Amino acid sequence: MPRIAAALLCIFSIPALAQQPELAALDKLKPGNWEIRFRSDNTRQRICLRDGRELIQLRHTASGCSRFVVEDTADRVTVQYTCRGHGYGRTHIRRESAQIAQIESQGIVDGLPFQFSAEARWVGRCGG
Repeated sequence: MPRIAAALLCIFSIPALAQQPELAALDKLKPGNWEIRFRSDNTRQRICLRDGRELIQLRHTASGCSRFVVEDTADRVTVQYTCRGHGYGRTHIRRESAQIAQIESQGIVDGLPFQFSAEARWVGRCGG
């Protein structure tokens, strides 16, 4: 009987594990077109965000990476992630408002180290 109870517990726990955790700071960012300005060389990148979670892995664009939330508050989030076969990273994001965020990230991508500090600003709707 204990085996059946354990099996049922595992089956009913799977949907809960598959859900994305709430990330308070990122869930409050406005969806749309964002411009990311990298502080080291003042280069800019525009991306269309569905949600703020896309800011976590700017250097690792592949899906299927595992994530571990280190810090999650109303205005800050820190996430460590591993992309099997492609490297890993640690990103800290501080939300200043629904339209401005500060990003610091570092790690290894395809064998090469990276580190950057950037500001992300909402600049409008996607596609326009």
